[in-house]
Amino acid sequence: MSRRTPPAANSLVLLVLDSCRYDSFVAARPRAMMTLGSLERRFSYASWTAPSHYNLLMGLMPHRSPTHVYASEVYKREYLQFRERLGIPDVEFAGLVPQLYLPHYLQQQYGYFTQGLVSLPVLNPATPLAAGFDDYRLMPRHNDMAAMLPELHFEAERPSFILLNVGETHYPYALPDEPEDQWPRISGVNGVLRKLDDKPEDGAVPDGPATLLDQEKLDQLRERQVAAVRYLDGVVERLFQAVPTGTWIVITSDHGELFGEDGYFGHGPIHHDKVYEVPFIEGRIR
Repeated sequence: MSRRTPPAANSLVLLVLDSCRYDSFVAARPRAMMTLGSLERRFSYASWTAPSHYNLLMGLMPHRSPTHVYASEVYKREYLQFRERLGIPDVEFAGLVPQLYLPHYLQQQYGYFTQGLVSLPVLNPATPLAAGFDDYRLMPRHNDMAAMLPELHFEAERPSFILLNVGETHYPYALPDEPEDQWPRISGVNGVLRKLDDKPEDGAVPDGPATLLDQEKLDQLRERQVAAVRYLDGVVERLFQAVPTGTWIVITSDHGELFGEDGYFGHGPIHHDKVYEVPFIEGRIR
């Protein structure tokens, strides 16, 4: 065991259901996940995948949006919760400075093995998010959490910190066994990064609201996200069986999703409660 690692330190798994909004999680009624602890309705610090993951990896879990309190007190309480999550009662997060990055802190201060298995290309290993990880990989498929389970790395000599970014709950909300030609297609959503250099003609806005917001289709997409959570519940049950006893698991989302509410679809450049509203549940595997 590393000399820096306290003997009772826990492994910690941060499971991020990409784009999963709170009420989709509730509608799915995931049995296995709900055994972990009490489900909370919390709010993400960001409305898009990359900045939200940066906040999560700073140790800032989605917040409760409390009133009549200083922001510094909210941050303090959140960081102090890591004492229970890690099983290290004297954790001092002044040690996060100057990197302000949880993987680096756990790796350098407490000898953790740090691993990131991500599904979304915007989190790929060439991005700054990969800093501080011993093993950080973009999975071959964006929608196959089950393929992550054999890759999980745990050692008897030291605990692990593992980030799992799961893509089944992200558009097009497709399960691993669904043929790609059967995935839903919404104009303007697929290949969005490749379209950024496209120039509209005559001042027109391509793929505007008239082509996007077919509410019947959006309702079907919401049901696909709910179905994805139900499917993932079985994979998470296998995750619970795969991790060492005593591992602390946090299940949350990086942001929510809009399915036609107030004229919005998706996430990112959207300011709406539903794009920040996320599930949050955590607990120890016994």
